Amino acid sequence: NEHDYSHVKFKNRAVAIVPLDDAGNTWLVGQYRYTLRQFSWELPMGGGALDEAPLDAAKRELREETGLTATDWQELMFLHTTNSITNEEGYVFIARGLRQGEPDFDETEDLQIRKLPLTEALAMVRGGEITDAISIAALLRVADT
Repeated sequence: NEHDYSHVKFKNRAVAIVPLDDAGNTWLVGQYRYTLRQFSWELPMGGGALDEAPLDAAKRELREETGLTATDWQELMFLHTTNSITNEEGYVFIARGLRQGEPDFDETEDLQIRKLPLTEALAMVRGGEITDAISIAALLRVADT
């Protein structure tokens, strides 16, 4: 049947990072999301051009948003973000062997950075404080591993 339907094609893919230190801490990034008209806590994440390796994009986004660099990277999952309206794909990585540096926010970003125990981030997921789908999927996957 004929019907109205939208298909959004992105020029980038999504990349997200679950940074984990030896003490079981992770980092979240908070920002106001104008599309939702509300503040959102999320994993460090961003976009990588389709011709850029997802891991390279993840390393760049982690450094830009948190100042962290990592010596050990592991791909955690591949996902489709909203497959009913877009073909966007997402990659999630775990970053370990962390070293703190200075963030390098994009000029349009006004971010808050929060270091917290992974267990607290999982409680935020379960309590509805984290609503970003990639962050939820990634944090729950880490909890299962």
